[in-house]
Amino acid sequence: MGIGSMEMKLKSLVKKESVEVLKECIELQNKKSQDYQSKESNVTQAMHYRRGVDSIHDIIQGKCYRAQSLLESGGDPNFESLEDTYKDIINYCSFAVSYMRGKMEGQSADRDMFNKQIDHPLRKIKL
Repeated sequence: MGIGSMEMKLKSLVKKESVEVLKECIELQNKKSQDYQSKESNVTQAMHYRRGVDSIHDIIQGKCYRAQSLLESGGDPNFESLEDTYKDIINYCSFAVSYMRGKMEGQSADRDMFNKQIDHPLRKIKL
């Protein structure tokens, strides 16, 4: 595949609405992280999820129930729109993947994706 055809393919991808939604989710995530993990605070992102991916999954499940409720009621919500709810789900899914990779801010390397202590054979050796 030549450079010209790759550029055309990339331009067509950028025009997809779903890609635009992902860009909006990135912007939303960056803005919200300023509130949740401000520079003046010692709170890290990982501190919000005491049970690691399980905690994040609980939040995602709650967002799914909210979406279902909004869809079934057919009314206008007072605060967070259905679109906002879906964007939050996308962002929480990215948090889950980040946590599973061990790369979330504040995540401890000696803990697994459920935030449980990793049993390392060398820890059992008494010095």
